[in-house]
Amino acid sequence: MDSQVLMALALSLVGGLSTSIGALFVVLNEAPNLKILGLLQGFAAGLMLSISFLDLAHNAINSIGFLKGNLWFFGGVIFFGIIANFIPEPTLAPSSDVRGKKKSGDEGGKDTLKKHRRQVLYSGIITAIGISLHNFPEGMAVFLGSMKGLRVGVNLALAIALHNIPEGVAVALPVYFATQSKWQAFKLATLSGFAEPLGVIIVAYLFPSSLSPDILEGLLGAVGGVMAFLTLHEMLPLAFDYAGQKQAVKARVFGNGLHVCKPLLSRNQPTSGDELVAVFHHSMDLTPQ
Repeated sequence: MDSQVLMALALSLVGGLSTSIGALFVVLNEAPNLKILGLLQGFAAGLMLSISFLDLAHNAINSIGFLKGNLWFFGGVIFFGIIANFIPEPTLAPSSDVRGKKKSGDEGGKDTLKKHRRQVLYSGIITAIGISLHNFPEGMAVFLGSMKGLRVGVNLALAIALHNIPEGVAVALPVYFATQSKWQAFKLATLSGFAEPLGVIIVAYLFPSSLSPDILEGLLGAVGGVMAFLTLHEMLPLAFDYAGQKQAVKARVFGNGLHVCKPLLSRNQPTSGDELVAVFHHSMDLTPQ
């Protein structure tokens, strides 16, 4: 398997398996701290917006022109908008709702409790399916970003990983309530993240390794559109709900600032495998004989 595909697969595993971190929030504490989750969402939103506009869309417009770059970008927006319309992002049920169902189940008897647990388990399974379908295009985005360069792939994987933590909570919380099994909650939340590396494997065989530079830049522009829609439609509203508007905005600005500062910290350092090889050969040419 190509080294680029292996790198994308490893990055997507980091992003996909971060749902396990969300599951740990539930397994270790039945009432997860929503404010922390909101701050993580705000930070990830800032990072994602910077990647979308300052890296992906900007590079696409510079490489293939203003019109084509914007067509690819908004094509990505429309594509993910259609997905979100048919498969809406599952929301995290407040722990008070789960506790309320448990309390009413205790008052109404064992039959009512069993009925509530079946309903909540069903909602947890549907949530896991929805998150898996959402994670699939995210894996495609990480793969295409990795084709552009290691820095772009790492940035995308980090932002998606932070976004996936609350999704793990959204799966694990109802499953844990319904089954009373920490292992089942953790397992289902983890499995829902495997759709991301699956997206990498499928897209790696759909797209030839020798894509033309214009097509690659266009696809990355579309990835920027997907990430921008995901951020503005799902991540920022979640951050506002969980952490409050002011705190979420501060976290978003911090995410923006981190992305802007990273090139300054890594200036003159190679960011992709091809650049590393080029630097190596250049150094060999300069070595005295």
